[in-house]
Amino acid sequence: MIKCPIFAKFVNYKSMSEQKQKAPSIEEFRELLKKNSLKATSQRLSVHKAMLKLGHASADMVREEIKNEGSDKITVASVYNILAQLSSLGIYHHRYSPNNVMYFDVNTFQHMHLYDCQNNTYKDVIDDKLLDIIGEKLMRHRFKGFRVEGIDVQIICRPTAKRNMNNYKTDVK
Repeated sequence: MIKCPIFAKFVNYKSMSEQKQKAPSIEEFRELLKKNSLKATSQRLSVHKAMLKLGHASADMVREEIKNEGSDKITVASVYNILAQLSSLGIYHHRYSPNNVMYFDVNTFQHMHLYDCQNNTYKDVIDDKLLDIIGEKLMRHRFKGFRVEGIDVQIICRPTAKRNMNNYKTDVK
């Protein structure tokens, strides 16, 4: 496998084989909150449980999941504030989708995203070799007046006709 030493030098890049490739469990989440001087409130725990189930989600989606579970009463605004806070601490990542909705990602390891623009859903794409190739190529390229700090690959797609005929619904990871 090709490793990208140039990429690693400038971007704190770790290949996927060197990274933890799963979201934090509830216990790990509690420890992360404690490490960041935050209490493990029932609302924060409910948000994290919903995110573990959904993988990639907007605040509305998380609130709907919490409501369906019946575990906590919480407003969309509170869910958004919790997600934004956890994202600013690096516990989650966030991204704007092409339909201009902020989605949060419970997986913070280096990976790519497949965005289904028909169903407005994300899937993780785990391909260490492809990320290494992209990293090597981009790190050799110079962008006048800029220093590359990271690479975030989002592949925008639409289900094929065959998948549409089978009432395909993208799995959200």
